[in-house]
Amino acid sequence: MKRWIGVAAICLAAPMAARAQGTAANPVSDKLRQVLGEYSRNLVASGEAMPADKYSYRPTPEQMSFGKSMEHVAEVNNFACSKVLGAPAPQGSKATETDSKDKLVEVLKASMDFCKQAFAKLTDSNLTDPVPWFGARQTTRFAAAIEVTNDLIDHYAALAVYLRLNGLLPPTAQPRK
Repeated sequence: MKRWIGVAAICLAAPMAARAQGTAANPVSDKLRQVLGEYSRNLVASGEAMPADKYSYRPTPEQMSFGKSMEHVAEVNNFACSKVLGAPAPQGSKATETDSKDKLVEVLKASMDFCKQAFAKLTDSNLTDPVPWFGARQTTRFAAAIEVTNDLIDHYAALAVYLRLNGLLPPTAQPRK
């Protein structure tokens, strides 16, 4: 009987021990990196999918054009990811909404690469560090990082609609290869 109790205890403890060993050291920052990677791919693919002659498209006069959205995302990425990283944003090329599709996609990609560098430095233990934010306010590194991912999600949702209004499927609606 004691032997069966011992076997049962091992059978119950083994999965818990295995699960504990498989737990990531930084689950929150790992998830932030995952979301950044996913929406980075979606936004760049959206920029590549929209024909160059449609970069001036805007669904209504009050909305940003597709090109302005690309420029805006890149600009916000550079600002916010510099706060996440705690270092100045790269002083590389900037774009305006009237620049070519190629330049806007290039600047967007560069901003995504900068954000990936910034997010690579995240650990769960440094997410509560204070960082400067808009209007000389302070926030946490986590709040700055989540603002980046939320902004990417928001802009992808809008640009997916722009693509659909132009008869194109957004990247996440494409058939899987």
